[in-house]
Amino acid sequence: MTTSENGIPASRRGAFQYGDRVQLTDPKGKLHTINLAEGGSFHTHRGWVEHAQFIDLPEGSLVTTTGGTVFLALRPLYPDFVLSMPRGATIVYPKDAAHIVTLGDIFPGARVVEAGAGSGALSIALLRAVGSSGEVFSFEKRSEFAEVAAKNVEQFFGSAQSNWHLQVGAIDEVASLDERVRDVDRVIYDMLAPWENIDIAARVLRPGGVLICYVATTTQLSKVGEAIRSHGNFTEPHAWESMVRDWHLEGLAVRPEHRMIGHTGFLLTSRRLADGVGPPMRRRRPSEGAYGGSVEES
Repeated sequence: MTTSENGIPASRRGAFQYGDRVQLTDPKGKLHTINLAEGGSFHTHRGWVEHAQFIDLPEGSLVTTTGGTVFLALRPLYPDFVLSMPRGATIVYPKDAAHIVTLGDIFPGARVVEAGAGSGALSIALLRAVGSSGEVFSFEKRSEFAEVAAKNVEQFFGSAQSNWHLQVGAIDEVASLDERVRDVDRVIYDMLAPWENIDIAARVLRPGGVLICYVATTTQLSKVGEAIRSHGNFTEPHAWESMVRDWHLEGLAVRPEHRMIGHTGFLLTSRRLADGVGPPMRRRRPSEGAYGGSVEES
């Protein structure tokens, strides 16, 4: 991995070169993403432009097709890249990846376990957050998804990442065989039934480490929350979701956009306690009927 002092991959800075991914914006704001290749060209119904015209241009340049249409050329940002990259499994959306990195406190030098890797969207965010001094251990049950994730990560950074350890297989089958997956700082579950692997998280996390679960439905959220509580080696789980609403901004015509990114998934976090320590007693009693009966019955 070739990086500058601030950790930005060489493929994502400087003038455009062959192999770079370029995002083109037309006069109406429509986006087109291309990979620059020798002898390549970009075609639209309003003319075409040779890839060679981009070479050695700085980001933020304008290119004009043979039909006279002007396009703005920039490298895609992380959200642009992951929303347009090839997919095997559904991606973790940028808004959720941002919450995982920030509220999960993924820091430079951290050792992070991710299960499963899906299409690699979250893997990219984690690798950027841990930096060259950290490590990410990703597990993916389906080999075809792992292949897509590996290609996407390499495309984003411009090369394979030596601190990313992608393994095919279920985490409960593979992690126990890898001696490196011990005393990690964070465990992130993006899987169908994370409640089945709470004990694995407890075994590989260091005391004080954070468990983060990303699930799609309220049923999954309930089951994983109760599994964490019943395990006895984690703090009280905290759950939330995020919604993003864009705004139309044109002079005095300022209003919410008609469409928004609503529910994509629920996030749940909890922290591992020290060995032999149980969670503090909950001071707030469950609400009436929270467990299918009265508080007295539960």
